[in-house]
Amino acid sequence: MNKKKLRYLLDEVVFIGPAFIFFLIIVIIPFIIGMYYSFTSWDGVNDNITWVGLDNFIYLFKDEGFINSFIFTLKFTFVSVIITNLIALLLALVLTSQIKTSKVLRTVFFTPNVISGLLLGFVWQFIFVNGFSAIGEMTDLAFFNLPWLGTASTAFWAIIIVSSWQGAGYLMVIYIAGIINIPTDLKEAAGIDGANAFQRFFKVTLPMIMSSITICLFLSISWAFKMFDLNYALTKGGPFNSTKSVALDIYLEAFQNNNYGLGTAKAFVFFIVVAGITALQVKLTKEREVEM
Repeated sequence: MNKKKLRYLLDEVVFIGPAFIFFLIIVIIPFIIGMYYSFTSWDGVNDNITWVGLDNFIYLFKDEGFINSFIFTLKFTFVSVIITNLIALLLALVLTSQIKTSKVLRTVFFTPNVISGLLLGFVWQFIFVNGFSAIGEMTDLAFFNLPWLGTASTAFWAIIIVSSWQGAGYLMVIYIAGIINIPTDLKEAAGIDGANAFQRFFKVTLPMIMSSITICLFLSISWAFKMFDLNYALTKGGPFNSTKSVALDIYLEAFQNNNYGLGTAKAFVFFIVVAGITALQVKLTKEREVEM
């Protein structure tokens, strides 16, 4: 090995080595240990750990509660990702136009993202239960008189409203960065060619911000799949477990039912599904990105 390669290798060890060691200790080793526990019937407390092979994985596919929570999570992810990204993109388009209060509004819309999901859940629980009912009594509007956390369908939309309200501001910042970086001459050329606002958006803006769309879709999909704190604070999976996400189901299985082995088996399967979906999404959207 010549001196140049040796120096390059030493640079990599010095700069990447510490971060890799922390990543190994915090992520890789716990993940491998978790995989081991998924093949046991450990309760998370007892010293006696029994190897059960694939029994946990066979059981969870027969677990109706787990299957229902998976269906709810998939439905929630599909709706949440679409609504959150549409709101974020709309806000970004409005706030990159010539309006005087755009900087203030960007801060206002971003603020919900810096508040804990657990705190937001409790605040919105109060709003749905007490705030909306009070407004409903005063205005007699049907929207405010709905039992927002009392039925499966309204509780689902309550979680969608809060999660979209929380996440749209963060994605808005990414979309704004993408829109600002579009070359001005492209927009001017489209205007000179007679393209109207819709044509400029679909033919120029949208293709040019595909890299932002890739990032925003990846973030919103991963947020929706791993939603836990908001779900726990707002509905606790109710009513009748109709809004129990997979993350909440795993938590309850491992730490409330003391089935740590089964809980880690669910987490392992969940990881495989989420990794597969996000990898497919990134591959599909990156193929549509435009090189400048």
